[in-house]
Amino acid sequence: MAKRDYYEILGVAKDADATTIKKAYRKVAMKYHPDRNPDDKAAEEKFKEAAEAYEVLSDENKKARYDRYGHAGVDPNGGGFGGRGGMNMEDIFSQFGDIFGDSGSPFESFFGGRSGRTRSTGQKGSNIRIKMALTIEEIESGITKKVKIKKQNKCNHCNGSGAKDSSSVKQCGTCNGAGYVRQVRSTFLGQMQTTGACPSCNGSGQMVTASCSKCRGEGRNYEEAEIEIEVPAGVQEGMQLSMRGSGNSGKNGGSNGDLLIVIEEKPHENFTRDGQNVIYDLFINFADAALGTKVEVPTLKGKVNIKVPPGTPAGKIFRLKEKGLPSVQSYGRGDQLINVNIWTPKKLTDKERKLLETMRDMENFQPQVNSGEKGFFERMKDYFE
Repeated sequence: MAKRDYYEILGVAKDADATTIKKAYRKVAMKYHPDRNPDDKAAEEKFKEAAEAYEVLSDENKKARYDRYGHAGVDPNGGGFGGRGGMNMEDIFSQFGDIFGDSGSPFESFFGGRSGRTRSTGQKGSNIRIKMALTIEEIESGITKKVKIKKQNKCNHCNGSGAKDSSSVKQCGTCNGAGYVRQVRSTFLGQMQTTGACPSCNGSGQMVTASCSKCRGEGRNYEEAEIEIEVPAGVQEGMQLSMRGSGNSGKNGGSNGDLLIVIEEKPHENFTRDGQNVIYDLFINFADAALGTKVEVPTLKGKVNIKVPPGTPAGKIFRLKEKGLPSVQSYGRGDQLINVNIWTPKKLTDKERKLLETMRDMENFQPQVNSGEKGFFERMKDYFE
């Protein structure tokens, strides 16, 4: 199913500022919050949909990519990259708690902490950002690459607890093992009871008395990891892909961060890129341009022969349909544009010079200003149309 427009989801205009977007998200999230709509799957999906829209539109860089490329710019793999496909409620709560000014679930202050869901009270791991340089051929077909990165992984000695052994963990005395504490807060709706993570145990409900010898109580170790990255066909320079949960490990049971992959394009010896189109500069000599010829040109799928008709001017553009790059979401394919250049020699033999001097004054070698030949801007207009 095609995704709805993010601006439509939040009910804001494209030129809406950050404050307007934040207020709009707050309004939609409250409307569809599961505590107000128990056992309503449709409302839950709208709640998640609003969170996805806000995540993109509240981020200046993501918003710019979305405005330019649409969903492809922020979610080029249909949910596996960039967007919030598969995100659970606690991810939303932990990400956007500041919207409602609550240290725990951002909605507990409105619904009296009635939510029965188990909260993830640990510290989420940080994201990792890497660059990936691709050739135009790899972009054309899509590719799976394995990369090695240094990251924080959960300690396999203590299973992330940070404790020396099972006897080195005791119940937190502040929250009595609950992982949270309740307090009365003043909100714009008046005084309400809120629930927040315990400041003593950071929400784990436990205290470590003796640390793990391998991770020294951190629960994580800095190690090298090999990660397999699937890059969809048609990505563009500057586009950012995201692999959820492949970043640094969280602490105290917190979720992992994400791996962010910024796409770079390697220069190509034959082609330049214009969106989904690829451009090839063809150089022919004056005789071939005047008399016509057949030439072999490279494409992303091998070489093809094209016919250059007699009288072809410099700047003429030939189009090879669907020989360009695919859309990142497989909506069609671009063309290959062949830009004709007339090669002008810098050195001439005496014989060549005499031949050219003979032709210089001949009638058909005089520029015909009103010959009907289109100028550069007219040719470019035809191309864009």
